[in-house]
Amino acid sequence: MKRLATLVAALAVAVASPTLAADLGPDESPAALMTAASAVSQARDHAEPVLEGRNLKPGGYWWAADAPRDGALEVVVSLDDQRAYVYRAGELIGVSTISSGKPGKDTPAGIFPILEKKRMHHSRKYDNAPMPFMQRLDQYGIALHAGNIPGRPASHGCVRLPAAFAAKLFGMTDIGDRVVIS
Repeated sequence: MKRLATLVAALAVAVASPTLAADLGPDESPAALMTAASAVSQARDHAEPVLEGRNLKPGGYWWAADAPRDGALEVVVSLDDQRAYVYRAGELIGVSTISSGKPGKDTPAGIFPILEKKRMHHSRKYDNAPMPFMQRLDQYGIALHAGNIPGRPASHGCVRLPAAFAAKLFGMTDIGDRVVIS
């Protein structure tokens, strides 16, 4: 029933705003890949002074204590750095270590909307594996979710986040929020 409600909500947004309808699917075009690479570079630069003196070990994260509660939310994922950067209203509010797709199961790069959210999901592809705080990014099973962070790419293509970070992020995002991956 929740899946139907999510689909109905997404369709309502698409019908109400035709320009937004195109944004409800992944964009892996060359232009999107360039935009994503630029966003990752900027996020890295924004995070440097915030993280100065902090060593984020695998499973570690930083979250701004005074983060704004309103405004557009965006997640920027760096596959090279194995980090996720969260922005609210253009302000960096969180940085986390991640584990992306291992070789042969690479996490796709591009710009993705959050298509579905589920507090506890189990993979249909991989032995019913738990995916807490799942936020689906495409129709093939790529998602943000809580999971093991070994300090290297190790997933089947998803972006694994530390559990506490995944829970905070899950509580802030909405269907349609943008996730940029490069």
